[in-house]
Amino acid sequence: MRSVLIVLGLLIFMMSCSSSSEALKPEESEVPDSPDNLSYLALGDSYTIGESVSEDVRWPVQLVKKLREKDLKINSPKIIAKTGWTTDNLLNAMDANLGNEKYDLVSVLIGVNNQYQNKSIVDYEGDLNTIFTEAIEQSKNGKEGVFIVSIPDYGATPFGASNAEEIGREIAEFNAILKKVSAQFDLKYYNITPISKMAKSDRSLVANDGLHPSGKMYSLWVDLFVEDIFKKL
Repeated sequence: MRSVLIVLGLLIFMMSCSSSSEALKPEESEVPDSPDNLSYLALGDSYTIGESVSEDVRWPVQLVKKLREKDLKINSPKIIAKTGWTTDNLLNAMDANLGNEKYDLVSVLIGVNNQYQNKSIVDYEGDLNTIFTEAIEQSKNGKEGVFIVSIPDYGATPFGASNAEEIGREIAEFNAILKKVSAQFDLKYYNITPISKMAKSDRSLVANDGLHPSGKMYSLWVDLFVEDIFKKL
């Protein structure tokens, strides 16, 4: 009986050693962030923080994952964003949270709450000028390291369906300003709004809250610009 117990003990010990060894294989573990890696700052609102989806499918996180799959050494994104933020809120947060550190990549997606809260589109344009100026200052590569993402049309979601036409029209007006100011600063502008409109016929592109994009939609956004970003970096 004692010999059987000894054999069983040896087997358990060998199995535990094997499991530990496999868990420590570097190719199977997540590559840790490092000061030597590229850095990424994502600025925005609920769309950037990924309201109603898990952290691993936020679009900035998905972008980093796909860049890593291309063997690019880049850290997890530093995200300054919160649900409900307008350009005013983002500017205040940037002033409070950004120091002298510079980033290899900076993204900006802001404006939906300016529209939703009936904020002045003239003030929106003025705030964008300040946000873009500060974003460029945070970029190691100046304007070459900054890109802009258009505002999604939430009129295509169940939440906005009853007022879809008006929402779509106003979002288009804010996006026209966003695109214009991006061009004035010579910043790359990616138009994901047509993708957001696909939610009208494909509810799998909408999160469970009936308003925000799902991880699946965020993946489509990233697919739109990941190759460009990869070449940029």
